[in-house]
Amino acid sequence: MLPAARTESIESCDEVTLAHIERLLNGAGLQGPMTLQRRTGGRNNRTYRVTVGGADHVVKAYSDRAFDRRDRLSAEVGFAGFAWRHGVCCVPRPIVSDAAARLALFEFVEGRKLRRDEVDARAVAQARHFVRRLNRHRFNDDAADLPEAAEACFSIEQHLACVDRRIERLWRALPLESIGIDHDAAVFVMSELLPFWRRVRAWATIAARRAGVAIDQMLPAQDRRLSPSDFGFHNALLGSDGRLRFLDFEYAGWDDPAKLVCDFFCQPDLPVPMRYLESFTDRLVADLSDPPLHRLRIGLLLPVYRVKWACILLNEFLPEGASRRSFAGSNPRDVDKKRAQLDQARHVLDTVDDVRGFGL
Repeated sequence: MLPAARTESIESCDEVTLAHIERLLNGAGLQGPMTLQRRTGGRNNRTYRVTVGGADHVVKAYSDRAFDRRDRLSAEVGFAGFAWRHGVCCVPRPIVSDAAARLALFEFVEGRKLRRDEVDARAVAQARHFVRRLNRHRFNDDAADLPEAAEACFSIEQHLACVDRRIERLWRALPLESIGIDHDAAVFVMSELLPFWRRVRAWATIAARRAGVAIDQMLPAQDRRLSPSDFGFHNALLGSDGRLRFLDFEYAGWDDPAKLVCDFFCQPDLPVPMRYLESFTDRLVADLSDPPLHRLRIGLLLPVYRVKWACILLNEFLPEGASRRSFAGSNPRDVDKKRAQLDQARHVLDTVDDVRGFGL
């Protein structure tokens, strides 16, 4: 058993959680004096840096599934374990997990967040190489055990419907009678986001018809790919050796490769310059059944995903988003944070024309 001595702990980690962490470490055969440090920055979960016997590890505490129907723990541990079993080791190695306690233990990864000027050709090449290496093993038996990615879509129609649902959740959660920053967000959703989405939706539908793409045509199974999901440099660490390690696979699984590309270039936290879009896309679709068609689908969906990311930025205003932020240690009533997210959502809409028409 681990000794009771804890050379460092934090008030926000209650005794029950500490006991579960100790049991998790015991299950991994890790014993000795323990130090525990809460890491900041997570939006959905709690993360702790744990040192036992001079070795560092990371414990991730996942929110209760009452907050989210997706089993984030199983998705992340399963995806990272699959990668490591097949020699794709640019992700943290999962060591042990406890589904009942909603905890998982990973190796500690040394590194730092990239700066914006470091999102360059070398970084983009590493990201592309990670996805391609991962999908070389998509026909292995254990790949079939991986779930669909969060909000996986396999037709243009499904992608459009996904954004429809996000828009609807926002306007239902933000009545115009709201006050303060919530009222500002409600006005934005009703007077800017919703009309803008209707125009983008109409454009994508008409452009698909003109290009001869049926929006209800399902992506064949052989063209579906394993995706880290929420994929971008906001979920990566740069090591001292110049190599990237990719993190956070709670949404990972089988998905449309077009969604992978769109998320990669539309996520706003650490934007990928659009000058890399063509080469990234061409290499990623090269082994699909009809590369020109897939390139065209990406062109149709890029504006759609800019709008989707505007919606994601407004999760701060949704009850389920607030619950996850509270669990992760953020203040769901932080007006400054909400204001920043609303301002960023406005900016994302301003960039839609930067991607409209790619490949068409």
